[in-house]
Amino acid sequence: MKIQNVTNYLEELAPLSYAEGFDNVGLLVGDFNTDVSGILVTLDSLEVTVDEAIAKNCNLIVSFHPIIFSGLKKLNGSTYVERVVLKAIKNNIAIYAMHTALDNIKNGVSGKIGEVLGLKNTEILIPKSNLNTHETIGMGMIGELDSTMSENQFLQFVKTTMKTECIRHSELLGKSIKKVAVLGGSGSFAIENAIAQNADVYISSDFKYHDFFKAEKQILLMDIGHYESEQFTKNLLVEYLTKKITNFAIILSEKSTNPIYYI
Repeated sequence: MKIQNVTNYLEELAPLSYAEGFDNVGLLVGDFNTDVSGILVTLDSLEVTVDEAIAKNCNLIVSFHPIIFSGLKKLNGSTYVERVVLKAIKNNIAIYAMHTALDNIKNGVSGKIGEVLGLKNTEILIPKSNLNTHETIGMGMIGELDSTMSENQFLQFVKTTMKTECIRHSELLGKSIKKVAVLGGSGSFAIENAIAQNADVYISSDFKYHDFFKAEKQILLMDIGHYESEQFTKNLLVEYLTKKITNFAIILSEKSTNPIYYI
């Protein structure tokens, strides 16, 4: 099997045309005509990820985040991005990134969060029409819990279920939680959308100080951390690729690439 065959499967799931204009997705390092020895699926492509791929005889890394984002003007190993690319090239390892192409499908990043939290009757939070297929694509997800919870119960549920050490949240309103909006990664731009759809709570990450004021006593905002909000994305990709490719193992990276620590 060639890398091209694998990327074809990935683009059946999340066409690159779905990615946001600012993004850098697709095969970032490597040759489409290379024979695949193994696939390592990860959230981020770091040096430790390339080392893991080498140790596990995987010459294709399927990553959610793109290691090359804003472009490279030199390649001398002076930054972590350059070191990753150099190590991958030296060891004939290809890197493919999905990022917002996977964000914009219903069963993508936010859909996986909804699945983990057990949400029912889910719909895309910020839908946009895809003129090519008439399929609805877009960012985020909104759905309902099986049964209502108090705010404190829900906070503890999310902390345990999403395996996060810290939740930053807005003022508790003394309301029951039933309708839940989620968006993996940086999601402050969708606060108003969650409020407009009458969500009781909005879960995302990277909220700034002033973003919490936008709750306006209408919604509970929860920032669970960027890595934590996207951590199950690699499981989604392994599950998908395992169904498509049966002649060799699809390996879930064992390395945490979260750069943030808590005390």
